[in-house]
Amino acid sequence: MCGLCGFLEVTPRSSAAELGAVVRRMADTLAHRGPDGSGTWTDAANGVALGHRRLAVLDLSPEGAQPMRSACGRIALVYNGEIYNHRELRKELEASGHAFRGHSDTEVLAEAISRWGVAGAVERAQGMFAFAAWDARARRLTLARDRLGKKPLYYGRCGGHFLFASELKALRAHPAFRAELNRDALAFFVRFSYVPAPHSIYAGVHKLPAGSLLTLDSRGEPADGGLRSFWSVRRVVESGAADPFRGSAAEAADALEALLRDAVERRMIADVPLGGLLSGGVDSSTVVALMQACSARPVRTFSIGFRESGHDEAPHARRVAAHLGTDHRELTVTPRDALGVIPRLPELYDEPFADVSQIPTFLLARLARSDVTVALSGDGGDESFAGYPRYFRCLRRWRWLSRIPQRARRGLAAALAAGAPVRLEKLADVLTATGLEELFLRMNARCPASLALVPGGAPPRTVLDDPERWPRVADPLQWMGAVDLDGRLRESILVKVDRASMGVALEVRCPLLDARVVEFAAHLPMALKVRHGRGKWLLREVLARHVPAALVDRPKMGFGVPIGAWLRGPLREWAEALLDAKRLRDAGHLDAALVRSLWSQHLSGRRDRRFLLWNLLMFQSWLEASQRVGSLRSAAQ
Repeated sequence: MCGLCGFLEVTPRSSAAELGAVVRRMADTLAHRGPDGSGTWTDAANGVALGHRRLAVLDLSPEGAQPMRSACGRIALVYNGEIYNHRELRKELEASGHAFRGHSDTEVLAEAISRWGVAGAVERAQGMFAFAAWDARARRLTLARDRLGKKPLYYGRCGGHFLFASELKALRAHPAFRAELNRDALAFFVRFSYVPAPHSIYAGVHKLPAGSLLTLDSRGEPADGGLRSFWSVRRVVESGAADPFRGSAAEAADALEALLRDAVERRMIADVPLGGLLSGGVDSSTVVALMQACSARPVRTFSIGFRESGHDEAPHARRVAAHLGTDHRELTVTPRDALGVIPRLPELYDEPFADVSQIPTFLLARLARSDVTVALSGDGGDESFAGYPRYFRCLRRWRWLSRIPQRARRGLAAALAAGAPVRLEKLADVLTATGLEELFLRMNARCPASLALVPGGAPPRTVLDDPERWPRVADPLQWMGAVDLDGRLRESILVKVDRASMGVALEVRCPLLDARVVEFAAHLPMALKVRHGRGKWLLREVLARHVPAALVDRPKMGFGVPIGAWLRGPLREWAEALLDAKRLRDAGHLDAALVRSLWSQHLSGRRDRRFLLWNLLMFQSWLEASQRVGSLRSAAQ
């Protein structure tokens, strides 16, 4: 796991030394992603500069350092991630005459690109990756991002430069970078708590979509089709629905266990200490159980707990760890621990991001990093195996709503919205949904009325509200899982985990997001995922072979903190300062009067506005940090 950056000077003017100095400054901002080494490479004749920060995981020797050149000298590569089938690819390349200096997956990727081209290499590579490859012969630059979007990659044009990097802070370090707020992205953020690809909080800066390639010529113009997709959730889900698994339940469980065991085993390959993140739920317990089955000694596991019982998963994780015999560590988080993370959030996330579980996720990553450099997690099970309870709530609500004429629902919604307690206020919002898809969209939103909070902002269309991106499948549970996989998982959950873990230089690997597992799950009939009104049935069957069901058979618990109470208590002074009316009016990004009204409602206890307020506070704290470093133009400009 590493940090990469670079740029293409469209009209080459700078010397190699000048290019190197700039890209080194960019790379230095990513030191947290790669504390073990740094490197730069330049081609002054073509105006190319590549920078890298290294977290050494495979081949700790200098032979694994980046930027890396292919043996033939044609390809210069900077890369972030892990290729889990690199040993097979290496054997295939050796058979065709390629010789290797070391044993890193980076070298395998460079030689694979040299041999098969970028498209051929990414089609063969299984893993998580983001990379930039300069082809000296074709004089073309290609950016690539893995199928599920585990690893981030931003890019944009600034004056006569094309810039790219793992995080926005590296782009800001380039002298040509000019930041301007993207109001449409802000409107989406206030509504959903994250900024979706291909957008970013800065106008003119984009996120490379997952499963995509972007190729440019030496002038920075699109080449080889420009931006193109090599893998998509929609294609995978539609293909699976058209060709469902036809074996028995036992055969499906055997196949899934074999596939998961292989995915886990591949992710346990590392030249550094490794462990597992354990919540005690189905997904993480399955991953840790298979890790222990693949290991001759106790696996190191990590969990955190809270004093507030409604947020404390530690006892469940402890029981699973004891049953499996792992070497288990846990940390009980105090409010002081959690509050101490908040000032770091703008720096960690680089753009507004507002999931309260970002706080415990960082604390868990920091705990794990004290012992290991790589950790496996259980992310991805809910989306592929119909695990979220909200999927079933959405179905139940639509069955009830669809029986009531829409005109009557609109009238009831208007009555409920006027002075109703928060639970009825939420009901008022869903009452006016015109279909299951719209209901699901509203249930995913933190604040459907974001347009009122962000004057002049129009949320961009994403998979959540763009029927052109929806998979054509008959089963609504399959549709909801696919939309979440293509949207919320990629743009929120994986962003949260990447920034929190890389903030402490911890590499997190997700076996349940192995593309082969996602593709297998897409072929499973819903009867193998849902039984007795509960999801993840087949995954539970696999887990039951290793852990008694009683240890994990419990309602799903959110990985969060009591932020609502904290905003009325220890965070009140901090929040009051950020939501000051004059500060809001001077910035000009949010409707100051409406924000103050929401804040007053929450403080009085008349409304529970914790999630919406957290969105606004995360934007305000990000804005304050941006203005502090002078990287954002004022609204007047």
